[in-house]
Amino acid sequence: MTLDNDFARLSDFEPMKAELIGIRQHFHANPELSFEEAETACFVAEKLEAWGYEVTRNVGGHGVVARLTAGAGKKSIAIRADMDALPITEQTGRPYASRTPGKMHACGHDGHTTMLLGAAEYLARTRRFNGTVNLIFQPAEEAGALSGAPAMIKDGLFERFPFDAIFGLHNHPGAPEGTWLIRSGPLMAAADTAEITITGKGGHASRPHLTIDPVVVACNLVVSLQSVVSRSIDPTQTAVVTVGSIHAGEASNVIPESARMLLSIRSFDPKIRELLEARIRKLAQSVAEGYGASVEVDYAHGHPVVVNSEKETEFARMVAEELVGADKVATCSLIPGSEDFSHYLEHKPGSFLRLGNGVNSAILHSAKYDFADESLTVGAAMWARLTERYLDA
Repeated sequence: MTLDNDFARLSDFEPMKAELIGIRQHFHANPELSFEEAETACFVAEKLEAWGYEVTRNVGGHGVVARLTAGAGKKSIAIRADMDALPITEQTGRPYASRTPGKMHACGHDGHTTMLLGAAEYLARTRRFNGTVNLIFQPAEEAGALSGAPAMIKDGLFERFPFDAIFGLHNHPGAPEGTWLIRSGPLMAAADTAEITITGKGGHASRPHLTIDPVVVACNLVVSLQSVVSRSIDPTQTAVVTVGSIHAGEASNVIPESARMLLSIRSFDPKIRELLEARIRKLAQSVAEGYGASVEVDYAHGHPVVVNSEKETEFARMVAEELVGADKVATCSLIPGSEDFSHYLEHKPGSFLRLGNGVNSAILHSAKYDFADESLTVGAAMWARLTERYLDA
């Protein structure tokens, strides 16, 4: 067994801090949207190849997977970082702000990629592990249901680059820089959507008795939908049903033929997820029929729930406490946002962690958001130490 002092420490990464900040700010200044990450992927691949990794490009799009083996150990670990930016015009005023109008790293993927590169350089230089490490640089995390994780899986990620467990992280605005938020079991929500089209009978606003008004139906359905969570879901469970859009008609004196509603549905349990869909479909049908209208529900499943496996999560908690101290590691609250890392966890054990981005950090997807460079060495050291610990002889 390796002595504790031989595992990666924060102090090991201080000499590379300036370099990591430079890389992160380079990514920030040159953002690429989902499915466009060609230059980012090339930068990442060239670094990894120079450090001696076996690098495979264009996995599931612009994805990059790097493998490195040390010793004779049979265990294998995977660590994932995402690379894509968002279609947002930056308002930070930073000297390294986006050089491309309308594109911005507003979710911290520039930092996620940089931290994994920092760990990659350290692991290649020291090789104090016994087994195989797989570094997954994923494209298109922000692309919705058809995102980078399922694309990489479809392209044979598990078969081509086998591993026993997978880990990932996301920065967390509102938590102090360099602190860890960790939770076993459900962490982030499943995110589904529904488009409901109500068809009635249009006509003149002065003769509503000759029509079937889809606006009235839609308004009543909005109110009825508020009972789905409050009256159909166990109060100890968490779920959200939001009507984000209603559109019907163009003129005040015309009752339209149809109305269209868009819903966002969030849940943390597969059975609750099924129940929400069933109740929404039934309510839409019942309310529409009650007014003599017809309805069509187009229900789309997004990313599943992020469910962290207990063994791997407690292992990550132990490593984080060793690295930064138990006082800087806390249990994360449920997060209603979604994350396509969930697709990996449907097939492999693992854990998705949250790393503090500063108490006063702007929120994710804000035009004023920026990744906290002070967290770069903490994240890089965590990935290095976690790899060494997991693959310890």
